[in-house]
Amino acid sequence: MSERLQPGDVAPAFTLPDADGNEVSLAAHQGRKVIVYFYPAALTPGCTKQACDFTDNLEVLAGAGYDVIGISPDKPEKLAKFREKENLKVTLLADPDKQVLDAYGAFGEKKNYGKTYMGVIRSTIIVDETGKVEHALYNVRATGHVAKIIKDLGI
Repeated sequence: MSERLQPGDVAPAFTLPDADGNEVSLAAHQGRKVIVYFYPAALTPGCTKQACDFTDNLEVLAGAGYDVIGISPDKPEKLAKFREKENLKVTLLADPDKQVLDAYGAFGEKKNYGKTYMGVIRSTIIVDETGKVEHALYNVRATGHVAKIIKDLGI
């Protein structure tokens, strides 16, 4: 498990396949603010709620200069199903090797019902136009999280 990112850190560079298998990199968003959120699994209730919330607020976020990227350990094919089923507009990226999840501190030890296991830590990292971490939010809730981000960013 890697260290959690802190505001002011340089956001780790990444290039991952999207739902259609096209490579998407953080560097391609240079000059724009980017909300990178990490979620455990496509097509699950909490992750669906979160992805739909981001999609529903995409115009507001984009209007304020933010791009939104969701990253999970799912394969591109599952992300494509997720996008189609839920009519998602956010960019979904596949990280089956969990290298980016790990680099962002979004993969590690979790506890559930008294059991400890390794898994995706629901996290949101907001990267500024220069590629530095502006906000690093870990163990966020799926429900109400997007509204909280919008409020906290003053959008």
